[in-house]
Amino acid sequence: MAIDAEVVDRDILHSSEETRRNTLIKDAMREQCIPSLVESWYQILHNFQQSHFELTCQCLEVVGAYVSWIDLNLIANDRFVNLLLSHMSVEVLREEACDCLFEIVNKGMDPVDKTKLVESLCQVLQSAGFFNVEEEDDVDFLAKFSKLVNGMGQALVVSWTKLVKVGDLKSSQETLQAMEAKVPLMLKLLAHEDDDISANIVGFCYDYLHVLKQLPLLTDQQKSNIEAIMVAVMKKLTYDDEYNFENEGEDEAMFVEYRKQLKLLLDRLAQVSPELLLNAVRRVFSTAMQNWQTAPFMEVEVAIRLLYMLGEALPASQGAHFSGDVAKASTLQEMMRMLVTCGVSEYQHTSVTLEFFETVVRYDKFFIVEPQHIPNVLMAFLDHRGLRHDSPKVRSRVAYLLSRYVKTLHKHMNAYIEDILNRIQDLLELSPPENGCMTLLTSDDQLFVFETAGVLIVSSECAADRKRDLMRSLLTPLMERFQLLLGKLLQEQDEERQAALADCLNHAVGFASRTSKAFSNKQTVKQCGCSEVYLDCLHTFMPALSCPVQREVLRSGVRTFLHRMIICLEEEVLPFIPAASERMLKDCEAKDLQEFIPLINQITTKFKGQVSPFLQQVFMPLVQAIFQVLARPAEENDQTAALEKQMLRRSYFAFIQTIISSSSMHEVISNQGVENIEQVLFTVIQGAVDFPDPIAQKTCFTILSKLVELWGGKDGLVGFPDFIYKHIVPACFLAPLKPTFDLSDAQTILTLSECALTLKMIHLKRGPEFIQYLQQEYLPSLQVSPEIIQELCQVLQQPDSKVLKNYIKAFFQRARL
Repeated sequence: MAIDAEVVDRDILHSSEETRRNTLIKDAMREQCIPSLVESWYQILHNFQQSHFELTCQCLEVVGAYVSWIDLNLIANDRFVNLLLSHMSVEVLREEACDCLFEIVNKGMDPVDKTKLVESLCQVLQSAGFFNVEEEDDVDFLAKFSKLVNGMGQALVVSWTKLVKVGDLKSSQETLQAMEAKVPLMLKLLAHEDDDISANIVGFCYDYLHVLKQLPLLTDQQKSNIEAIMVAVMKKLTYDDEYNFENEGEDEAMFVEYRKQLKLLLDRLAQVSPELLLNAVRRVFSTAMQNWQTAPFMEVEVAIRLLYMLGEALPASQGAHFSGDVAKASTLQEMMRMLVTCGVSEYQHTSVTLEFFETVVRYDKFFIVEPQHIPNVLMAFLDHRGLRHDSPKVRSRVAYLLSRYVKTLHKHMNAYIEDILNRIQDLLELSPPENGCMTLLTSDDQLFVFETAGVLIVSSECAADRKRDLMRSLLTPLMERFQLLLGKLLQEQDEERQAALADCLNHAVGFASRTSKAFSNKQTVKQCGCSEVYLDCLHTFMPALSCPVQREVLRSGVRTFLHRMIICLEEEVLPFIPAASERMLKDCEAKDLQEFIPLINQITTKFKGQVSPFLQQVFMPLVQAIFQVLARPAEENDQTAALEKQMLRRSYFAFIQTIISSSSMHEVISNQGVENIEQVLFTVIQGAVDFPDPIAQKTCFTILSKLVELWGGKDGLVGFPDFIYKHIVPACFLAPLKPTFDLSDAQTILTLSECALTLKMIHLKRGPEFIQYLQQEYLPSLQVSPEIIQELCQVLQQPDSKVLKNYIKAFFQRARL
């Protein structure tokens, strides 16, 4: 087994050199010692099967491990197989014998031979009574046996597929018959009360259905098999009494995984026979809904679950289950109508409650067809069945599902909007950190409720004035609590209390931000008359940026809000940006800066020339703040600090790229004064060459290329051509020559392409002068041979940049030799 682990086992990763070595070892073993080994295994299994069970089991394990790569004829012969089959009748050996037979069946071989091998094994196993699984009590053995049957079934499917492909109709028909003969056993194992036994046969079951899908016409027996699989799947999807819903552990997690496997079977059943599946589910569902008051929870839950699963199993474009195919639409409509009118939402079990709401939202388009049911379902969402349920798990999930339900159906809710807002008002309160009482919803759940409230207000048909008033009544309590809590935070000395208050303040900002997700291009903040309310929010939240404690949390929240307001308020947000920037640049850490830069990039991209004066003013303070943070000493082994600095460098270069890429914005840099421009340019050169970070390096070469395009011509920035030859050209050659520049790495190759484009841009702007400089000065200084210099210069002058990109990789590979 040690040799198997070292040389054969594919689950263990090996280098390409080790893999080559292992292949040579296996080849040598096949030639020299495998026949002797197989003979010794046979002798051990034969001589010690009665006296040394542990030794025999170990030997069976070895045989199973080696079968996959040795000559199968050494094992798959009457002498050896009969011995293994005899072990199937010995209680202490049969599990290992099962595994061994599974490996033999799993071995690749001619399809006709494989069918014969499987059939001969099945004949012996059946005559020995192994197919009577209902008489077997040992579930561990049955799990192994189920795996073996699964292997045999899948082997027959593979053989059938190969035979059909080559057009061998006679052999493929024989293999199909052999497969069909295993179906009764497969069904027994699939329906077995032990989930492990059932799970082990799912693969064969799935593949068998795939075979049926390919057949032009199904026999009555095959249709009967499909129905039997459906019945088994529906039965096995059902929870048992021992499932612990309040404290889900390993057993529960395994059942959830097993359910996922069964769902795949259900999807496959829908592909083979959608009508059969739809009618089978309708029967189960109707019975359960008519008797839900007296039925056990697991029957009610699985019935609703099956309806839910049909949504994925039966194809429908964008959830349009209630149009198109009339038979399907009317059946689903009938089941949904029954679900929302039979009163099952009152069932006192969390699994049923959750399944009810999940299904209502899965089929939310049903309510467009029958909107009369919306009020009753909304009440279920809002009362003791939903947001006020005893279970926190149910309340949390319902908060999310309600937001989805409202997003789809808000046009049908105009009559109920103010009623809904009144009913959820207490759930929108900012829970203070000091009262210690349990709230119905967590702050994450409240985000969804605020979003729901926002969608209802914004999408309502009432006048803009009314929308403004509703939005103000939604956000004013948040602003008032925010001011109060910020005052408390400024006076608080205890660090734990400070953290709790800061979290609470952050939640308030997050809730206000979430309401703004309701706006769209058609329903803007301005059109809804809500600009003033959000500007008030900005006025309220801005002082938090100056708070001397809990800076990271507070700045993060306000920064996210500003991102949203740039989208929603557009230029109305601009007066707040200078003050916000000034406060965020004060006493900041690497992470603060890294997160602040995307805000500036967003402003630059969105408002372009409008923010030019502000950017002129903030540019150097921001750059200097970045330099100061990057220059701070850090512990040599502090990986977190190193990563933060790397991310900050990337953000800084992305910022420079945004500025120079935006038309009219590059003037922001050119107006910074010679010393400052030089300082920035040298950081870009340094980023391109000195830091082994291909992502940042690529950005740096993009910047250099753009700068050459802007300032490298005859009417460009004074002194810039000099900078090109002294610094940009050397950077294009020195960076790829560094040992850290990995030419086998995909990201680095992108950087190299950008480097090539920079050289191309220099040639475009400087023409023959650049070629002359390379030929006569720069490349000779690197000891490049005249032939290669000539070659490179010719490639540079070709119009297609792809030629240069392809050539430059080979150029640097040669240069490194």
